[in-house]
Amino acid sequence: MIENQESIQLINTAIIKGKEKKIDTTYEDRLSKACESTAIKAISGAISQLAESEKISYDQAAIQIVETIKELDRVWNDYVLMEGINNIKRMLKDNQSGPQNRH
Repeated sequence: MIENQESIQLINTAIIKGKEKKIDTTYEDRLSKACESTAIKAISGAISQLAESEKISYDQAAIQIVETIKELDRVWNDYVLMEGINNIKRMLKDNQSGPQNRH
């Protein structure tokens, strides 16, 4: 049986490897495509509208929009993580109670 410390190290290594992504280094092409998208045009309109309606600078409006989208992303990441944790807890509980119920 693998010792606890080794298991933890293996698990941590697996988690880190799972997070590795192949980074696309074609920044110029990606940036150009993103900046020419209709989504950016829509965001630009939203920045103008927010700046005018709130009487703030365009910079402040852009920051508010980006920060709001980032917060939404964080909330959903947390939600998905908690759902996964709850599912794992449920599976572990089911596995622990399963053999006892079979005897």
